[in-house]
Amino acid sequence: MPKVVLITGGSSGIGKAIGEYLSEKGYKVFGTSRNPKNCSDSTFPLLKMDVNDTESIEAAIAEVLSKVEKIDVVINNAGVGITGPIEETPETEIKKAFQTNFHGPINVIKAVLPQMRKQGFGHILNITSIAGYMGLPYRGIYSASKAALEITIEAMRMETIQFGVKMTNVAPGDFATNIAAGRYHAPVLDNSPYKKDYGNTLKTMNDHVDNGGNPMEMAKAVHKIIETANPRIHYKVGSPLQKFSIVLKRILPDKVYERMLLKHYGLK
Repeated sequence: MPKVVLITGGSSGIGKAIGEYLSEKGYKVFGTSRNPKNCSDSTFPLLKMDVNDTESIEAAIAEVLSKVEKIDVVINNAGVGITGPIEETPETEIKKAFQTNFHGPINVIKAVLPQMRKQGFGHILNITSIAGYMGLPYRGIYSASKAALEITIEAMRMETIQFGVKMTNVAPGDFATNIAAGRYHAPVLDNSPYKKDYGNTLKTMNDHVDNGGNPMEMAKAVHKIIETANPRIHYKVGSPLQKFSIVLKRILPDKVYERMLLKHYGLK
């Protein structure tokens, strides 16, 4: 029987690209969406799931198991974007971002681990972000939510390795998806001391996404990782400059790296 893959957030962007590519490669793919009825063009089944609703997670997993009796791979892809000066970002929006980007994947992992433990095998891939390796101006909450997931998975991986379960973080850079349209933007307020810098940075961020890579690059990378017998803990997928930015953060003095980011975003 082919490997069974469950992808959260499989209705668009990176999740959809991964699902289509793996389906073509012969995997049995199930995607999830909060509103699967609105996604009639999906080439693989979409199940109803909200990663913030544990009952819907358990129901989706039960539905998969009723059809195929195993889950080889879970890809935690569902997530939300958020931008804004942290001072002006509402607390409710900060909590929402962490609820989906951090608590959501953990909810899914908790729900699927009993089945993987029973099977004696399983692979959980978490789509994080290169932004999670550094604090980016006007994107700090998003960076923090992805960084929190990266670190938590490092710990969970060591806790669950005894059960034959593998865990991997895959950090993409900028890809041409609809994340910019769906993210929460703190409004650019006329009387805000951040108006000019935030407005310019927001435009830069959106341009990076619009000119980003093809999501199929992520799909191919994920496929290669799934087929790797002993996968690494961390992978980065993006332009050479984006991946090199992580290396620079490791080797440069903090203030030198900060000046580099300020210059990149035109903030100083």
